[in-house]
Amino acid sequence: MTTTAPVVGFDQVSKSFGDVRAVDGLTLALRPGETVALLGPNGAGKSTTLDLLLGLKQPDSGTVRIFGTGPREAIVAGRVGAMLQSGGLMDEVTVAELVALACGLHPKPYRVADVLARAGVTQIADRKVDKLSGGQAQRVRFALATAGDSDLIVLDEPTTGMDVTTRQAFWATMREQADQGRTVLFATHYLEEADAIADRVLVLHRGRLLADGTAAEIKAKAGARRIAFDLADGIDEAALRALPFLTSLTVSHSGSAAGSGRTVRIQSTDADATVHAVYGLGLYPRNLEVAGLGLEQAFVALTTAEEAKSK
Repeated sequence: MTTTAPVVGFDQVSKSFGDVRAVDGLTLALRPGETVALLGPNGAGKSTTLDLLLGLKQPDSGTVRIFGTGPREAIVAGRVGAMLQSGGLMDEVTVAELVALACGLHPKPYRVADVLARAGVTQIADRKVDKLSGGQAQRVRFALATAGDSDLIVLDEPTTGMDVTTRQAFWATMREQADQGRTVLFATHYLEEADAIADRVLVLHRGRLLADGTAAEIKAKAGARRIAFDLADGIDEAALRALPFLTSLTVSHSGSAAGSGRTVRIQSTDADATVHAVYGLGLYPRNLEVAGLGLEQAFVALTTAEEAKSK
């Protein structure tokens, strides 16, 4: 990378569709070599953000820059590869023909055989594109996104329809891309992927940037820990709900062979105080576990708290 500008820069970007504000004053910057996960509930503005990044939509206000230029200029220069959910693949052509077309259009193309191998589609190179399964079509979209030497790779729900083995191979390839200095930005509903893969996590909510940091920082930002334990039947659920620092509580059958007992699962912003209060109720929890939130639980906690604020 010879430029000192951020790979991607959003500066107070907003986009509305009628009365719906899909992106609301979004400001962020991505740096070279980062692998960044873009998370958010449905309607958070993820797809619109990617469309703005790729110049498929224009912002109502604010600016979007890629390598210091407009999106169109960066894409024409071959600096961006994209794999989107929207838009179909060409019918009546083979996988190899479609990949060859993408390579031929790229300013810095790779060899077709190498692109097919990297995407894991060599074995179906002679198959018509309209005869592919969902997972195979996703791999072909990935081949098109990496047909040339691009500095930024943008992926929208890239592993949808892929089986576990294919997903693992896909992310191994993306790690190689990042290790070579490329920036990878991906939107996903698979939060375990974001937790395992991303150097950085961006959480959108109603078009705004709700959280920005490593997966560990996002978990810490949620400010809660998980507590789980077993109790005998006949517990006073109302007393449990009155425990201090509680943010959520569920009680279910423990699943023991005898069929008795309950498993209590709690989220608390002060686990020590909550556990102390459990004993203060005269209860004797068995199999007590206290742990930090996973990224999925942290994501739910953050977005739920934000929804509560907006009501």
